[in-house]
Amino acid sequence: MRTCEEPRPPNGQSPIALAAGQSEYGFAEKVVEGMFIVVNSITIKIHSKAFHASFELWQLQGYSVNPNWQQSDLRLTRITDPQRGEVLTFKELTWQTLRIEADATDNGDQDPVTTPLRLITNQGRIQISLKRRTKDCNVVASKLMFLLDDLLWVLTDSQLKAMMKYAESLSEAMEKSAQQRKSLAPESVQITPPAPSTQQSWSQSFGVSPSASSIGQYFDKHDMKESSYHLLISRLDLHICDDSHTRESGTLKHGMLGGAMQLTFRRMAFDYYPFHRAGDACKHWVRYSEAMETRGQWAEKLVSEFQSKIEKH
Repeated sequence: MRTCEEPRPPNGQSPIALAAGQSEYGFAEKVVEGMFIVVNSITIKIHSKAFHASFELWQLQGYSVNPNWQQSDLRLTRITDPQRGEVLTFKELTWQTLRIEADATDNGDQDPVTTPLRLITNQGRIQISLKRRTKDCNVVASKLMFLLDDLLWVLTDSQLKAMMKYAESLSEAMEKSAQQRKSLAPESVQITPPAPSTQQSWSQSFGVSPSASSIGQYFDKHDMKESSYHLLISRLDLHICDDSHTRESGTLKHGMLGGAMQLTFRRMAFDYYPFHRAGDACKHWVRYSEAMETRGQWAEKLVSEFQSKIEKH
């Protein structure tokens, strides 16, 4: 993979649907979604103008799950609402070992001598929820949860500085991509009738023909109101060591010995909602609490003040 200076245009309609000669969510999509994928090892190399990185995964598995993240009947791994014309699907990826390595490129803006950044983790998984329109299979919203167990990470100060530079080098491309996604984010979803097989799949799954209200309630329970990305680490032991040193005529200078810092985090979580508008409600957020009500009122007040200033000009 290679980072782009300018974001690429959207992919458009689902290639699976187009190859099957259909324009809406149908049999071909369901067949591909039902596949159980097992890969012994996979290597992903990423090239940027400032650094190059590699991701190595061992014993990767990908499969469909129900809304409770359990393997079950494939017909229960998707929720289709005929009234909305939308379908929810749920996936899970698991692996045994993940190795991440990043290093500066020769033509980058990094220092001539840098320490490669390395991270090795044990078991982990990614939970993916997708909401798509049945008429064209386009993704309306998505939710991605990156779950890790105990993680030990030893970082030197030079590696920490390099990691910050790597993130800075990607920030511009990520900002351009975010602006493109925001400009293309749907304001409203056009409702279209589902494929004829949708009602049949529900009847076969539940043994009866459910009413539109029961389907709508089940859909609302697991619906993604907006796209979001989440990282949850059960325990993180972070060791930061000072590796700075200078040598002069083979003798170590005074002050060469540095220090070290150990940080332990339990149940550390990061939640990112890229399309959330200022002043909008946050009750659908994963870790919503009453304390956020005050924040919501404060944000709504700032938005109204900003809008009043804009109207004056």
